[in-house]
Amino acid sequence: MAKNSGKKYEIDQQVYRILEVLRQSHKGASLNEIKAATGLDLETRSLQRRLEKLKAEGAVYTSGNVRSTLYHISSLLDRGNTANESSVYKKQPNEIQLSPEGRKIESLVSRPVTTRIPVGYQPDFLLNYRPNIDMYLSDDEKRMLAEIGQTNTSDQPAGTYARSVLERLLIDLSWNSSRLEGNTYSLLDTQYLISQGKKADDKNEADTQMILNHKEAIEFIVQGADEINFNSYTITNLHALLADNLLPDPAAAGRLRTFGVGITNSVFTPLAMPQLIEDMFRRMLDKLLAIADPFEQAFFIMVHLPYLQPFDDVNKRVSRLAANIPLNRHNLSPMAFVDVPEELYIKGLLGVYELNRIDLLKDVFLWSYRRSALRYAAIRQSLGEPDTWRMRYRDEIRHIVREIVVQTMNHQEALAAIGQYSERIVGSDRQKFIDVVDMELLSLHEGNFARFRIKPSEFKSWHERWKNA
Repeated sequence: MAKNSGKKYEIDQQVYRILEVLRQSHKGASLNEIKAATGLDLETRSLQRRLEKLKAEGAVYTSGNVRSTLYHISSLLDRGNTANESSVYKKQPNEIQLSPEGRKIESLVSRPVTTRIPVGYQPDFLLNYRPNIDMYLSDDEKRMLAEIGQTNTSDQPAGTYARSVLERLLIDLSWNSSRLEGNTYSLLDTQYLISQGKKADDKNEADTQMILNHKEAIEFIVQGADEINFNSYTITNLHALLADNLLPDPAAAGRLRTFGVGITNSVFTPLAMPQLIEDMFRRMLDKLLAIADPFEQAFFIMVHLPYLQPFDDVNKRVSRLAANIPLNRHNLSPMAFVDVPEELYIKGLLGVYELNRIDLLKDVFLWSYRRSALRYAAIRQSLGEPDTWRMRYRDEIRHIVREIVVQTMNHQEALAAIGQYSERIVGSDRQKFIDVVDMELLSLHEGNFARFRIKPSEFKSWHERWKNA
């Protein structure tokens, strides 16, 4: 045990010296430069392993190509205290490190409500923001996010990466976003509900509806990623899907707010005039569309949509899912809010509501994206590379499989339908298309039919006929 402790201490000291060198290397440092500057008696491969682990944890990022890679310290560390830098390497992955500004905001919004000064909506907080001139995320933060969020599908059509992990994303994002609203479903309950349509017996209808609404909303932004953008159509319909059957007034789903609302446990009062709400809503969307960087867009909507509160309710849910729109469009790793603590997330929003300060929410955002990106990198690695041929015919495959199930076709009827449909497929791809659809039908089961937009009742009816034919 003592030997292991000594080895661990030695590694921690090595990491500390590496981070110290990178802190002083404002333009980054190569592997050889780091080795020389630290004076560490390490094999090159051992030094690479230390750096790769720091990179995976978001402590450093790289630039350049394979032959001229430079390592840089992450701005997340650069804001901290060098005396305890090695603790970053040792921190448990679910501990969010707050910036000094974030800690100050957390302290301010943690005071009793009676001691905090009541405030209203400040239009200048939105209006004074100049897209691509004013930045909520620093250049270093955006580089770090781009580094950990990059995928091997950047040259593919919009949404390719999100579709390749959709089955997992539906469960993760539905559960985590609902959990941040106090939903009592467990991750396993959520998986059964989404993949098999089985409602948890001990959960209320509202919690069940919330999960199902998330599933529909995620499919909406992922399946139409090439058309979805920051416009009124997308955001109002995203709200309609998330709010379905959850609001006292059914007509309020997808409709901008027409009355005043309050925020629980806050001294912030949102806008109440419908005309002003609509005006600020459109100005917010205009600024979003003008922002070039996808991460800045994602964080911007997480700040300003909840602050404006344009809908009767369900605003935070809309902002979390909408944050994925630019990530999907650029085939970046999605943001599923994995392990995000509800209390700290709410305090980050309170900092925006009451102080117009974003630092605490930004700490949560940066940490959350890193957690999600690492999760989906592991998932994609286990899934292997996407089949580009299947990507090309994704819509056709989904269409014919869904038709066969919805119309409860048996084997012979399905073969005839596939043969007829395949006539629209060009040349040599036709037989492969038939073979792939055959395989999809043979592989269809209770845990995977949702990707074809098939309802549980439709699958059950078809499966009974299919297996008994």
